Amino acid sequence: MSSAPAIHAVQITSHGDSSILTYVTVPKPTPKPDQVLVKIAYSGVNFIDTYQRSGLYPQSLPFILGREGSGEIVELGSDVKGDFNVGDRVAFVGPGSYAEYDAVSTHSVVKLPDNITLEKGAALLLQGLTAWTLVRQAYKVEKGDWVLVHAAAGGVGLLVCQMCKHLGANVIGTTSTDAKAQLAKENGADYVVDYSNGYDALIEKVNELTEKKGVHVVFDSVGAATFDASLKVVRRLGTVISFGNSSGAVPPVNIMRLAEKNIRLMRTTLFQYITTREEFNALSSELLRLVADNKVHFAIHKVYPIQDVKQAHDDLESRKTTGKLLLKL
Repeated sequence: MSSAPAIHAVQITSHGDSSILTYVTVPKPTPKPDQVLVKIAYSGVNFIDTYQRSGLYPQSLPFILGREGSGEIVELGSDVKGDFNVGDRVAFVGPGSYAEYDAVSTHSVVKLPDNITLEKGAALLLQGLTAWTLVRQAYKVEKGDWVLVHAAAGGVGLLVCQMCKHLGANVIGTTSTDAKAQLAKENGADYVVDYSNGYDALIEKVNELTEKKGVHVVFDSVGAATFDASLKVVRRLGTVISFGNSSGAVPPVNIMRLAEKNIRLMRTTLFQYITTREEFNALSSELLRLVADNKVHFAIHKVYPIQDVKQAHDDLESRKTTGKLLLKL
């Protein structure tokens, strides 16, 4: 019996910094009955990739990184009938996308409309669905709400700002540079606070804007560095949504800290919102409609050749990027 053809992929065999990322050859995957085989054009680079690489989210090794991508279906699993065909242009959420080919469950694949390129397709699903579930399910943003978005110029932050503005909220963003502040404003932030010198200015600004009531909700992807400030600026009966760890994981929390204002605290992950094909299809359809109606725009910061994956991770972790980072296969 002949062995499977070899393909190129980015694999880790230990946890650590970006130096452990290795461009290697691995066997070409074969789709299971409920999967499609996608020839990948672009793979999205996300903070979850750095968490898995570093060991913050430990993985069984060896492990191919990547949680989303776009490309063309080249093979169907035996049970896949009707919904997908060879040649379909698709985007998907699923493990192992830092590779030339990936076998992906049909539960998390969406066909791309003609007006959405493969490049944009790889940029929109993971961050777009993360942002949309934050503002519709984790906390249902309503017209007139005061919303704080940490890291407002990041990939998810820009989308959350746009979506909250679309929903009629008053949006406050935090950034670390003037250029990022301008970008956040262009994407829906009404007010932007520079946090590079600490968070006292943010607390003062929130108190000024909300008549010392605080914001209805905080969307916090930064983690350890912003958590205390998030608790301070949220209002009585307000909500803090933690969904990332770009500055490190939030330390263990004394639950009594929430009692002072009856704060609701939630730690979300996208994948618990898309556990079924029905959930994924409903949310991805809503997201694609927002894109088609020009309600949401995706900013692609840079496209890297797959061989430059180390640089992509370093750039993302430096927190100097804005918008989406992609790998080109």
